[in-house]
Amino acid sequence: MREGTIRPAQVTCVLPGSIAEELGFEVGDRLVAINGDRPRDLIDYRYLCADEFLELEVLGRDGKTYQVELEKDYDEDLGLEFESALFDGLMQCNNHCPFCFIDQQPPGKRQSLYFKDDDYRLSFLYGSYLTLTNLTAPEWDRIAQMRLSPLYVSVHATEPEIRGRLLKNPRAGQIMDQLAWFQEQRLQIHAQVVLCPGINDGPHLERTLRDLAQFHRGDLPAVASVAVVPVGLTRFRPDEDELIPVSTEKAQEVIAQVQSLQEEFRKTLGSTFAWLADEWFLIGRQALPPESHYESYPQIGNGVGSIQLFLKDFFQAAQQLPAQVSPACELTWVVGNAVEFAFQPVVERLNQVKGLTVTMAALNSTYWGQDITVTGLLTGEDLIGRLKGRHLGDAILLPSLMLKHDDSRFLDDRTVDEVSRELGVPILPIADVEELIQTCGQPLSLEEGSVAVGRGK
Repeated sequence: MREGTIRPAQVTCVLPGSIAEELGFEVGDRLVAINGDRPRDLIDYRYLCADEFLELEVLGRDGKTYQVELEKDYDEDLGLEFESALFDGLMQCNNHCPFCFIDQQPPGKRQSLYFKDDDYRLSFLYGSYLTLTNLTAPEWDRIAQMRLSPLYVSVHATEPEIRGRLLKNPRAGQIMDQLAWFQEQRLQIHAQVVLCPGINDGPHLERTLRDLAQFHRGDLPAVASVAVVPVGLTRFRPDEDELIPVSTEKAQEVIAQVQSLQEEFRKTLGSTFAWLADEWFLIGRQALPPESHYESYPQIGNGVGSIQLFLKDFFQAAQQLPAQVSPACELTWVVGNAVEFAFQPVVERLNQVKGLTVTMAALNSTYWGQDITVTGLLTGEDLIGRLKGRHLGDAILLPSLMLKHDDSRFLDDRTVDEVSRELGVPILPIADVEELIQTCGQPLSLEEGSVAVGRGK
């Protein structure tokens, strides 16, 4: 369900050199209507703004209402960014999945951590997963009329009783009919299966993948790809949730099962189609498939091939590393212990730069109670608890995927500045391979307790 009122869209950024800047838009202004229509969300905004002639109703930050007329090229962007992609509120999840990560968090943190969205618009815009269980007839019509494709769908199981058991929703069993609808409409989805040992594994997993493969036909297959992901559990999960952690033996079993199906799918479908998240190989202590295995990386958002892609991008970019840095610097690179061995070649390559010393700190999360942890789930508390008192060098390299988007807070609400003070060392958030290379390849200088890298960080 969602809040039904359409609120004016609050402007948070006016892009330099844009039409909006020329018109005098300012941060804090609110867009009310476009050609008389009130946009519900970013999808409506983009659609309505495609016309060449626009009449905008704007509520200025001074509280006055302005009418703005303009002429532009068809499909030319106005250059506005908004506080939220949804102007009429979030469609919240009406399922009660026992493995939901939102329900496996401790109480008392920032409110946004407890929002469970099941919104097809966020799925279309950003690739977030939805279950299709709360869509009304008008929303289905809108998806068809606006050609909102691909969407990203949490399937988990195609057998009605198994999917119903997982989602705790009586509408969960409609999934096969819904997939047939996508096929009839010539729209696509990417699917995911969160595997819970003892519930949707074994023959149920095979049934699910074979059912989904039926929709991978023709020039525009309704199901473009599937990712199989291991269930992630924390120490905060509800009691008696019937969930079992994925063991090394279970991971090896699932790898063998899915790889057998992959071989079959490559012959019959011309694609691997069903992909295993990297975590399976890390938990199962098996080598990752080669980079060539992942085709066009259709499930990169689910961690399918992300390690091999990172390594590929890194070693291509590593050609930009200098032979030497001066002054010499020593850095600690924090990662989840799930990738410790996979990323060892990266550390070895960085340490070939004379004057540069990079030490990997591969941590598991005591905060979540996990023995094996992916990098994105490490918290500020984990860093403080595991690194305090250790020699950390001149600075910490921190993958920014540990942090809230466009914010400096970890999942436990600790901030980067707070953790930096506790550890007594500067922290450098690193967004991608390019920033890792630039940071390691340029001299560091300590100035008044901060780290200045060549880019001004």
